[in-house]
Amino acid sequence: MQQTSVVVQVIIAIIPIVGIVMGSIVIFFYIFWNHKHTTLLIKSGLWVKPHFNLNAFCLLTGLLLSSVGLALTIFLLVIGLNLGLLGGIIPLALGIGLLAYYWIMHGTGT
Repeated sequence: MQQTSVVVQVIIAIIPIVGIVMGSIVIFFYIFWNHKHTTLLIKSGLWVKPHFNLNAFCLLTGLLLSSVGLALTIFLLVIGLNLGLLGGIIPLALGIGLLAYYWIMHGTGT
């Protein structure tokens, strides 16, 4: 068998570290510049509060989580009962909870 050199092992170990650091830097500057932009808009009086539709968010997220959770639960049940089944049951339960919230809130007229 061929043994990999130490240099190759170091490079392979450094690649994820560099990726995480660079991703963190990009996210930091995005948040920083977005904060500066919002601050300038508020100071100039041009800022408009964004509208967030909670009912639509709960419906969409609930449907997505329920469908993914149901598919994973069925797939993992076919493989066998083990702790991996939680990978399907957790998103399924979250999706059902969000859909129940949507139907309760939408049914009350709020």
